[in-house]
Amino acid sequence: MLKIFIIGPAYPLRGGPAKFNENLCSELIKAGHNAQIISYSLQYPNILFPGSTQFETDGEAPKNIKIYSLINTINPLNWIKTANFIKKEKPDFILFRYWLPFFGPSLGTIARLVKSNTKVLALTDNIIPHEKRIGDEKFTKYFLKSCHGFIAMSKTVLNDISKFSDTKNKAYSPHPMYETYGNIVTMEEARKKLNLNTNDKIILFFGLIRHYKGLDILLEAFSHPEIKKLNIKLLVAGEFYENKQPYLDLIEKYQLQHQLILHDKFIPNEDVRYYFCASNLVAQTYRNATNSGVTMVGYFYEKPMLVTNVGGLAEIVPDQKCGYVVENSVAKISEKIIHYFTADKEKEFTENVRLEKQKYQWSGFINTLLNLYNNC
Repeated sequence: MLKIFIIGPAYPLRGGPAKFNENLCSELIKAGHNAQIISYSLQYPNILFPGSTQFETDGEAPKNIKIYSLINTINPLNWIKTANFIKKEKPDFILFRYWLPFFGPSLGTIARLVKSNTKVLALTDNIIPHEKRIGDEKFTKYFLKSCHGFIAMSKTVLNDISKFSDTKNKAYSPHPMYETYGNIVTMEEARKKLNLNTNDKIILFFGLIRHYKGLDILLEAFSHPEIKKLNIKLLVAGEFYENKQPYLDLIEKYQLQHQLILHDKFIPNEDVRYYFCASNLVAQTYRNATNSGVTMVGYFYEKPMLVTNVGGLAEIVPDQKCGYVVENSVAKISEKIIHYFTADKEKEFTENVRLEKQKYQWSGFINTLLNLYNNC
């Protein structure tokens, strides 16, 4: 049995990374290990956080997981205190969750203070951020130089590590499926829950809305006359993390009001399954990406997906089998949406997704992580 600290967001912080960390911790415990989470007492200063709140507004803490809300990302004295706590606890290894250069100074300092006592690994969602800022490279380099090894959930990120570190202690394992949002329900039940028309053709765009995720591109694709003729609806479910007005202008420009179902809010955990189960197709028209939790939720709920050929998305959605991998072009996206419904591909693709999802079990990810630990 190993003693493991996962260092990253967890309850009461909200969002995909928090749910992933709780899933991972739970699966490590099931595998017989002593796994715990060190989360944040302050993750982002409010001035840097674009959403309505960083915290769960309902729900309960996971019952079988010990979570310490310790790290203040802007207080260097706190970093020393956190490192001393880790050294006192003597874990076999710690696993940092790293996705933004903002975390480089705090996590890099903690890692440097404990690395002589325990192995330091990092789960790297992103090395090169989607939205670049001054200091990104220095902060990322500072963090990466403090780690003994890395695990990445896309081959793109695995390659990006080499731009900052020449270590051979790195491994790839695809993003496992989220299993915390509840069981599959019927499309009829899901649509009833969300007050959606039972007979509509619905494409889901899910998650926080930022420029790099390309909702504007998808809205333009929906202006295609054939899509309008087929009366395909776009269900947008997520909170705007940037100015909403440009999107509203596109909706007005292309007269999409009757095609759009806009639920512009953070979707509570207990409602996530209804959005996926209510949809016929999940769309991720991203401008850039590494990996995506949305894709893995789509797999869990056995939904075909349309993704753009960027980052790690094309690695995990087999084209013409579980959905479509398209170039980031309005015309190409429109073409595949039309093909999906006119060629009646939903049943075929759904069966393929049901088979493909078996690749993304937690056991494979945990085996890769533990092999990385043993090899460091």
